[in-house]
Amino acid sequence: MLSFNADMLKAYFICGAQDLKPEQDLVEVVQTALRAGITAYQFRDKGKGSTLTPETRVAVAKRLKDLCQLANVPFIVDDDVDLAKQVHADGIHVGQSDEGVEAVITELGDQAFIGLSCSNEAEITAANAIDGIAYYGSGPVFPTGSKADADPVIGLDGLQHLVALATRPVVGIGGITVDQLSAVIKTGAAGSSVISMIAGSDDIAGTVKAMLNA
Repeated sequence: MLSFNADMLKAYFICGAQDLKPEQDLVEVVQTALRAGITAYQFRDKGKGSTLTPETRVAVAKRLKDLCQLANVPFIVDDDVDLAKQVHADGIHVGQSDEGVEAVITELGDQAFIGLSCSNEAEITAANAIDGIAYYGSGPVFPTGSKADADPVIGLDGLQHLVALATRPVVGIGGITVDQLSAVIKTGAAGSSVISMIAGSDDIAGTVKAMLNA
């Protein structure tokens, strides 16, 4: 297991089958992103658009975990403790409405680092009081089409405010484009986590380079 450090949040790629065009292959896209230098990968495969069955999901997750391990990049599972255990994930990311973060820490805290979505002051303040969380994902910074149930947009000022309150590293999330990468970093965030910016890019290497340079 890779232990957490804030540098992992610089170029954080989230992707599942539902985020790709029909002609794209998830393993190929993640492999390309790893070669380009992403610093973390989150396997978030859920929703109507996913083409994976429960059986193939485990097989694909294992394959992606192996690729991440070869690249020395953390493999993070979105909100699925059982899957995280099955594939020996390096990390797990949970949302406010998912299984309670304290339950996840109890179950997985010694086996994987834990990230938590925090989109407002109350959530950050509550999370600061809990031992065992590695980082926060905060947003959406900008309007996003990747999540049907996204929280209200917080903007760069909102992100800066949450970063100032947080006692842990924060990664910005939601609708971030290449042009906005440096503005996100100027808020004090440790990096940007993106879905479509990489998955939909015609030049994944160039996009990831821009993230690392920001």
